[in-house]
Parts: sequence; structure tokens; C-alpha cells
Amino acid sequence: MSMPVQSGDTVHVHYTGTLADGSTFDSSDGREPLSFTVGSGEVIPGFDDAVMGMEVGETRTVTIPANQAYGDPDPEQVLVVGRDQMPDGPIAVGDPLQIGLDGGGSIVVTVTEVTDETVTLDANHALAGEDLTFEITLERVG
Repeated sequence: MSMPVQSGDTVHVHYTGTLADGSTFDSSDGREPLSFTVGSGEVIPGFDDAVMGMEVGETRTVTIPANQAYGDPDPEQVLVVGRDQMPDGPIAVGDPLQIGLDGGGSIVVTVTEVTDETVTLDANHALAGEDLTFEITLERVG
């Protein structure tokens, strides 16, 4: 007999994530189940909460509000840079770019606007501001 999932358990789940318009943004279909330790911060808070109390074989559908997922878009994460600071070549809205940080490391940003003089870059997570719906099936614990 299985015990309901609790904080600290390592779980293995299959999932499909959809947006409000019904489009799928991620799924474990055709891959190994997602494994994580509940309550460890490895997944978004709402996903952690969703598996609490589940039992092996159970499927649950939950909608996680943006503030329990990737948060709301932060205007401070949007920057406008001179076109002359960008690499040569075509740059289009929607392009991902990797930019170096002052202290080392790098982040991926998305181009959101291009003019002759400037390029607008958004470092917010692509799913910021989105409520996310997940269908989660608990495959196993441990």
C-alpha cells in the first residue's frame, strides 16, 4: 500500500503543461518521468504543492497561478541597448540571445523589439505572467 506524497519524498511524475489557450508548452511524453524531491525548490512552488498528498497511479489536473509559477513579468528585466552593441547580422523579434553578465556567467534573453538604433531585450522567463495548467500522473515515489 502506498503512502500519500509528503515533503522530502523523491517523486517521479509524467506531466503535460498547457497555457490558458490550450496550447502545450511542455510535456514528459516520450521521455523519462520528471524526478524531484518535494519541497526542495527544484520545481516551481505550485508544482510542488500539486503533488502533495498524491498516491502512485493518481492523475491530478491543477492550474497554477503565475505568482506560484514564474511570477509576473518584471519591467526591470527589460533593457534597451544600442544596435551597435549587438553582434553583426540579422536580429529578429523572438530571437534568443545569450549575454554575459558583469560578474561572470550569462543569461538568455529574448529580443522583443528591433529598430535601426536600438534592440529591446527581455530577461523575464518566457512563461512569466502565465497561469499554467498541468496534468500530473504520479508514477512512483522513491
